[in-house]
Amino acid sequence: MAHDSKNGDSFEREKKSRQTSKPAGMVSNANFKKSGQNSSDSGSKPNSESNPKSNFKSNSKPNQKPNINSNSKPSSSAQKSDSIASNSNFKSTPKPKPVSKSKPKFKKIKVGEAGVQSTVEIGKKGERKQVVASEKSVGQLGFRGKIPSLAEIEKRQQDFEKQKQMEAKRAPSPLAEKKADKHSRLAGRNIGQMGVVKRADSADKKPEPKESDFEKKTRRENFEDNKKKDLKPYHDGPKSEFDNRSKFENKPKFDNKSKFDSKPKSDSKPDSKEKEAAGYPAFEERRRNSKFKTSDFLPMSLSEARQKGWNELDIILVSGDAYVDHSGFGTAIIGRVLENAGFRVGIIAQPDWTKKESFEVLGKPRLFFSVSAGNTDSLVNNYTPLLNKRESDAYSPGGESGLRPDRAVISYANRIREAYPDVPIVAGGIEASLRRFAEFDYLSNHVRQSILADAPIDLIVYGMGELQMAEIAKRMADGEKIESIRNVPGTVWKMPVKDWKSDFAGKSDLNNAPVIEIPSFSDVFESKEKYAAAFKTIYENQNPVTGKAIAQVHPKTVVVQNPPMRPLTETEMDFVYELPYARMEHPSYTKPVPGLDVVRFSITSHRGCFGGCSFCAITQHQGRAISNRSGESIVREARLISKMDGFHGIITGVGGPSANMYKMTCANWEKRGACTHKNCLVPSICPSLEADHRPLLSLLKELRGIPGIKKVFTGYGVRFDLAVLDDEYLETLCKYHVGGQLKVAPEHFCDNVTAVMRKPDRKTFETFETKFKEINQRFNLNQFLVTFQISGHPGCTVENAIEMAEYIRDNNRYTEQVQDFTPTPMTISTCMFHTGLDPFTMEKIHVPVTRTEKKIQRSLLQFRNPDHQEIIKETLIKAGREDLIGNEWKCLVKK
Repeated sequence: MAHDSKNGDSFEREKKSRQTSKPAGMVSNANFKKSGQNSSDSGSKPNSESNPKSNFKSNSKPNQKPNINSNSKPSSSAQKSDSIASNSNFKSTPKPKPVSKSKPKFKKIKVGEAGVQSTVEIGKKGERKQVVASEKSVGQLGFRGKIPSLAEIEKRQQDFEKQKQMEAKRAPSPLAEKKADKHSRLAGRNIGQMGVVKRADSADKKPEPKESDFEKKTRRENFEDNKKKDLKPYHDGPKSEFDNRSKFENKPKFDNKSKFDSKPKSDSKPDSKEKEAAGYPAFEERRRNSKFKTSDFLPMSLSEARQKGWNELDIILVSGDAYVDHSGFGTAIIGRVLENAGFRVGIIAQPDWTKKESFEVLGKPRLFFSVSAGNTDSLVNNYTPLLNKRESDAYSPGGESGLRPDRAVISYANRIREAYPDVPIVAGGIEASLRRFAEFDYLSNHVRQSILADAPIDLIVYGMGELQMAEIAKRMADGEKIESIRNVPGTVWKMPVKDWKSDFAGKSDLNNAPVIEIPSFSDVFESKEKYAAAFKTIYENQNPVTGKAIAQVHPKTVVVQNPPMRPLTETEMDFVYELPYARMEHPSYTKPVPGLDVVRFSITSHRGCFGGCSFCAITQHQGRAISNRSGESIVREARLISKMDGFHGIITGVGGPSANMYKMTCANWEKRGACTHKNCLVPSICPSLEADHRPLLSLLKELRGIPGIKKVFTGYGVRFDLAVLDDEYLETLCKYHVGGQLKVAPEHFCDNVTAVMRKPDRKTFETFETKFKEINQRFNLNQFLVTFQISGHPGCTVENAIEMAEYIRDNNRYTEQVQDFTPTPMTISTCMFHTGLDPFTMEKIHVPVTRTEKKIQRSLLQFRNPDHQEIIKETLIKAGREDLIGNEWKCLVKK
């Protein structure tokens, strides 16, 4: 071993000591050490002037035998001593022990066996340090102790040989051999990790395993590191076909007589899944009483596909949500629609986005992959309005967070392209739909490219995608290439920039359809005025009747949006919602999905919303025109629910994005579509709107009369500006369809703020509140209004927040349901938040962007909370409103 310069003095003193004071018969311990083996006396105190970790090699050859019999006559003291190692690292030499003149007989012990001193390395790679230790067993750091004498070494060797002979007499069982083999393999994986010894001088030293051989990080750790991961697509070449993917099957297998088909016998022992589900009594009962077999669900593994008689899948849906077979989950709807159309569909739910193998569990689809982040945008799902990580996920088993990545569509598409470079990828769902153009991203705080330019996606289906997906699948099944499918309404496709510039730039039509070119990505990235102008154009062309195609140039591609797909007819709506949904989680899950509990016993009556709230993206996703189901279809679903296990007579909700827009229409929708230049409800209700509650009242009456149904609740989503126009509806609502609370969303009580939000003014809400209280008094009801408010919305100043706090005080309200404004993609409010401009008037607007101002506005809305007193007091002083500080009734905080 090489010596450091700082140890030179120690070396010279040791050399001089050996030349002058070493008695005859004393030899260096290095003379009997094996090749590659160091030793030291750990039982002595180290020299304060020397490095205690230094080890010095002897001049003797590595294989030299012990020189016990010296040619010189030993002194009397030497005859009574044993040979002891001389080491300059220690202050004194131990007292010599007597040793026999004859050469002792012992066998050499291999490095790494019990009791042998070795120089070993511990710690992580790159941070290792060497220590001298006596090893208990191979590869483990043992205790520090004295060097054993030759007699002790010989005795240990004899004991070792005896033990070996005894073990040889026993015939090892196959199980023991298997365990031993497993132990050796596991030991090999752990070399190099913290606390595991690596012998520096071992003769047959093996190279360290690569980092890929170490134990992988947990899903949660990968979630934390996901933003740092390179999201560029990979191209490793095609993989093997469907039938060769069985090694990746990691989902539990169920036969046709699984425990989910009937109740288990009382004397049967619960398996591991039942034990894990035991913490969720309602979920356990649901699993136990379920009449559905695994084959009744869309397959999540190859074995489940074969139960259906499928040797190959046509389409594979990848979702950021757990697989719940219910019409409240978009993946289930698309899967059932495609299955009904004759396609073999499988689902990969919440895959590990760090491994391409997670996307190979169902093999290679014949047609394409479809990718969705789930029911919500992945960033909205993963982060709070203050960009803190959410601790739970309503769409994951057990509410566990961290099972979907940020920007899930991009992550999923990259792993799919890595596994199958030649398979088309179609993206859909809320995330892909609302990020189809260059859009402000709240997490990164800048404008990002279209998701079609950021990810290796071939096509985006935006909006409610049943019609688009069915047409794409049919055309690809007929042999058409994905690159040529460019004329399906409700889709977004891309082309190279050079093709756009040479063939289409500056033209007013594309594929014989009108096209509008909006400011490019570079323009909207640099200019907020151009961003607002681009948003206005996109917003005004979401009408399926009059909307035009829109193109936006990106650095490496051009994104082209076709006009929106038409709404579903009543017959089509009935068909979609009466498909054979199991209305429960896939049987492979051992924990319930919280999001199912909200909608399991609810009924969707319609789609779309003509409210047009600034902070809501439903207008951009479902459209403003209402698509209705027939009353007969809704009643059939209610009868089906009434016979379900676990149903206790309560229909939790009937409605859509808004509860009381069922069968409301406008004479202009069929001819011209929804108006693009004005709102249907704000500032007043349009006279062309047929705001009639009679179809809804008739439906609710029929639902109340179904045997087994006790209550049909409509406790949320009621548009009070529509309800206030119809006393019969409001009276029926309070008498039959509200429990203890009716939840409404005025969002704010300052008229200038509600105007920006496109919500009804304060007077409309007060009229509704008065009628609600009168009905409660007349029928002796004890119901309460729960109001939702948004704090920190664009257009709201600190002065507005103080005004609202005074209104809450004067009306004796206590506001718990306060939501900080969250900029979500493709909403008017997000455009205002980013640009500080109203995109329709280009007027400047105040935007609370700092965390401090956001916290101030929220605290003022909850001024009765003692935790907010200090920040409210400081705010009132700065605003010159010391009159609200004191002990009088009108004061918001005390002095």
